[in-house]
Amino acid sequence: MRLEAAARMDLFRKLWKARKLILVVFIPLSLLPLPLIHPTSEACCAYVLMVTAVYWVSEAVPLGAAALVPAFLYPLFGVLKSSEVAAEYCKDTTLLLMGVICLAASIEKWNLHKRIALRMVMIAGAKPGMLVLGFMCCTVFLSMWLSNTSTTAMVMPIAEAVLQQLICTGMVESNNDSETAEVTKDDSDVSDKEENLEKNHLEMLYRNDSNDCTKQELATLSETGEVNGLGLNANLNQGFNTHTNGHLAQVAIEIPNVKRVKARRDSQYPSKRDHMICKCLSLSITYAATIGGLITITGTSTNLIFAEQFNTRYPDAKVINFGTWFIFSFPIAIIMLVLTWLWLHFLFLGCNFRETCSLSQKRKSDREMQSEMRIQEEYKKLGTISYPEVVTGVFFILMTLLWFTREPGFVPGWTSLFEKQVPKLKGYRTDATVSVLLGFLLFLIPARRPFSSSSPDSHSFFGFVSSDEDSKSDPLAPMITWKDFQRLMPWEIVILVGGGYALAAGCKVSGLSVWIGRQLEPMSGLPPWAVTLLACLLVSAVTEFASNPATLTVFLPILSALSETLHINPLHTLIPSTMCVSFGVMLPVGNPPNAIVFSYSHVQISDMVKAGFGVNLIGVAVVMLAITTWGVPLFNLTEFPAWAVTRNVTGNL
Repeated sequence: MRLEAAARMDLFRKLWKARKLILVVFIPLSLLPLPLIHPTSEACCAYVLMVTAVYWVSEAVPLGAAALVPAFLYPLFGVLKSSEVAAEYCKDTTLLLMGVICLAASIEKWNLHKRIALRMVMIAGAKPGMLVLGFMCCTVFLSMWLSNTSTTAMVMPIAEAVLQQLICTGMVESNNDSETAEVTKDDSDVSDKEENLEKNHLEMLYRNDSNDCTKQELATLSETGEVNGLGLNANLNQGFNTHTNGHLAQVAIEIPNVKRVKARRDSQYPSKRDHMICKCLSLSITYAATIGGLITITGTSTNLIFAEQFNTRYPDAKVINFGTWFIFSFPIAIIMLVLTWLWLHFLFLGCNFRETCSLSQKRKSDREMQSEMRIQEEYKKLGTISYPEVVTGVFFILMTLLWFTREPGFVPGWTSLFEKQVPKLKGYRTDATVSVLLGFLLFLIPARRPFSSSSPDSHSFFGFVSSDEDSKSDPLAPMITWKDFQRLMPWEIVILVGGGYALAAGCKVSGLSVWIGRQLEPMSGLPPWAVTLLACLLVSAVTEFASNPATLTVFLPILSALSETLHINPLHTLIPSTMCVSFGVMLPVGNPPNAIVFSYSHVQISDMVKAGFGVNLIGVAVVMLAITTWGVPLFNLTEFPAWAVTRNVTGNL
């Protein structure tokens, strides 16, 4: 029986190790009867959609590899031509992402991000509440332009250095306090024990005189050291000048240092409050990275997926661009930032904001002063601002201004200068045009100041000392190289986004999206806000266990068809769902920033679930507030737009 049980356990282990391979083979075979029994374009497209979705959710294969499934299944089932599928894998947003990555590579290469982060933390101070708020603000700002993962990976080491300084200072203080208390207690104990010792000596002498106690008995008593309950140790090697009665030999009595045994903490933190500060600061960074990614259309991959799928499905809708998205999402981010900070403060630091958020120098403890000194030391290591940092900052501001002023809406943008001369060129220039142009220039502009001396170490602009080997050897070395760009370029996300576009195109051509919309007609009795709320809750729940891009790619076509069927403005459901898909913050597997923070071992899964649940509710509530208030006039959500009517009629035909 034992052999059979062992064999079964061994078989289960092998099956568990091969579970992904089994899933990869079993899912397509189990779903294959669908296109075979119903050989329609809708059924074939549904088969491809379900296979790809299961691969994405289960992560049985890498996300990028799973995104290639439509590239070979659509042509095999006759849904789309191979050339048509291939065209979906490279869109305008791909070029937009490439230009942004060029700027991000320059920011990280020349440590501009670190300078910004440290400077903002120095302004906030070292009080726990203000320290958390300072790190959250700088993380939100950086995450607007960099990926959430890169921002978290950059800010966490800085936060960890501050936390370690806080912990070390706390341990030194606690050790000093305990030593002082122990010395005071030991002095009192020694005086009490000396009095008891004299009393014991008198008792022994009295017993010797009155009871004719022999020397051997007294010697035995002194060697055993059990006199009146005190442990006394005989030490014959030390001189002890004391009075003797002639019977008891001169014996040095060593008083043991009996200390109160304290329960040692296994934790690495000097106090529970320090552990709470570490938890609060660590979790605040991953939540702030998520909040910052909502602000810009390039802040996270899910925003890009939404923008491209929306513009592809509704080409006549010229409402989603960098400016309109920023105007809508920036108030959401500000409100979420404040509420998330208050929630984390209440959860881990309590409600004493006067103690944790005071900017007064008199209220700062030695530990807080040490933390501020550590941050200032890290900032001084960066030196004065360098020439590459200045160039990167100029490009950063220039890219932002060109994005905002391309088509602001309330005034003519700079694209109108081209359209006045040639009216046919309207719509030719997008945000990708700006990002690719400036990204390309970063490969050309030298990283050293023009007309500077040959040695960058001796003469430099703003004290610039290049740490890059290429710029030292080559005076015309550019701001970034292809290796710098390739190191940050998320090609897996590019292919994943392309796979989503391919799925959306297949649903459109095959008519599957129309069929799905018809099945959702029973929901027509619900008001628009209720439909949006249900979509947000569903998406935010699924994204806790599946990747954000994969979840949004699956739900966007379904929600678009639902909106068209119910005659709701598609933006009313698509924008909130796109934002809520980023709220997978309850588990380490929810998104990469969560995993990065969890790897530092300051928080446990229970902490992430407890704090993340509150952040999730805050996010859904704020997004619902936005879409029902300032989102209504911004996107004209009260009417079913003409561009959606045209799309609906074309789809039905």
